[in-house]
Amino acid sequence: MKSLICMQFSVVLCIASCAASQAAEPLQYNRDVRPILADQCFACHGPDSAARKADLRLDQREAAIDSAAIAPGEPDASELVNRILADDEAFLMPPPETKKSLTAEQKDILRRWIAEGAVYEPHWSLIPPTRPTPPEVQNAGWVRNPIDQFVLARLEQEGWSPAPEADRRTIARRAALDITGLPPTPEQVDAFVADDSPDAYERYLDPLFDSERWGEHRARYWLDYCRYADTHGIHIDNFREIWSYREWVIRAVNRKMPCSQ
Repeated sequence: MKSLICMQFSVVLCIASCAASQAAEPLQYNRDVRPILADQCFACHGPDSAARKADLRLDQREAAIDSAAIAPGEPDASELVNRILADDEAFLMPPPETKKSLTAEQKDILRRWIAEGAVYEPHWSLIPPTRPTPPEVQNAGWVRNPIDQFVLARLEQEGWSPAPEADRRTIARRAALDITGLPPTPEQVDAFVADDSPDAYERYLDPLFDSERWGEHRARYWLDYCRYADTHGIHIDNFREIWSYREWVIRAVNRKMPCSQ
């Protein structure tokens, strides 16, 4: 069902939020550690051989272990921990001259991560997804599908109650803006409001997904990532004949072309 596409975005965000709030949960490299290393360490101890200092790489587990920067399970024997906790500025990492510094929380995360075994992870896109087990909730009567359990679990964790269900006109507007980036037409709203069939919502969504506006809206994110622009903009705002790429991306999204193509 096409409406599941929107739901998938919600459940991913909710699962991530719930996981991050569990203090006793083991740390995850991609979620908790990589952002710290990327911001504070990789400029001098990362993949760029020209900028690398002391021939030390922290972006590769084997290299970090071989250099004694990391001793899995032994934070006190790890040079990385010794350096980030150093009182002497001559040994402190990151060096003061870089104008970077670790917070007490970040230092604790790095130390805990090493104590837990210093497990690295590949890029998230290379990790096969697994189906999570929906969490237990108190207000089970509110749940209509497993995704609701993740949403409700976070609400209950914060001491909040779900908002009342929106009226149909509001739902129609929210869905159209999310799927196409545009508000629905009055005719679309009226048809949805008048549709009392059990699958009224799915019947309302299907034409939105089939619309060319779906591809335009989704393509915006891809084009933003690749820094696409119809004109030169910041330099001389003159013409550039690359609009065909924009149109190709839109058509590719609307044709549901696989990312591998």
